[in-house]
Amino acid sequence: MTIYKSRIITVSIDRDWREVYDFASIPENFQRWAAGLGRRFERSGEEWAAEDPDGRPIRIRFSRPNEFGVLDHIVFAEDKETRNAVRVVPNGTGAEVMFVLLRTPDMTEEIFAADADAVQRDLNTLKAMLER
Repeated sequence: MTIYKSRIITVSIDRDWREVYDFASIPENFQRWAAGLGRRFERSGEEWAAEDPDGRPIRIRFSRPNEFGVLDHIVFAEDKETRNAVRVVPNGTGAEVMFVLLRTPDMTEEIFAADADAVQRDLNTLKAMLER
């Protein structure tokens, strides 16, 4: 069994958690707030085609809409599959958005730190958009 180093990155958003989930669960909206995931999203059957931040083609499979605040998604790039666990949960009258970042064997500490910073920026963008 292999266990990777992990880091949970969060942001609190002063908006009802269901409204945060409803916005964040729409794949077309990801490109508005999740620059670290990609851009130019196009639906392709059950998946989405996009470009990663470096312009390389990727495919993304998002979790189906659900009542639990799950925003998980799998990114397929070249021969690599990355599973991302994301949750929106109630936090008082607002929301907490949590992203679990895993350090895979191909990641240096520097890449892991840069990925964590990118995720935090994306979550901060989501917060800024939804608290306007």
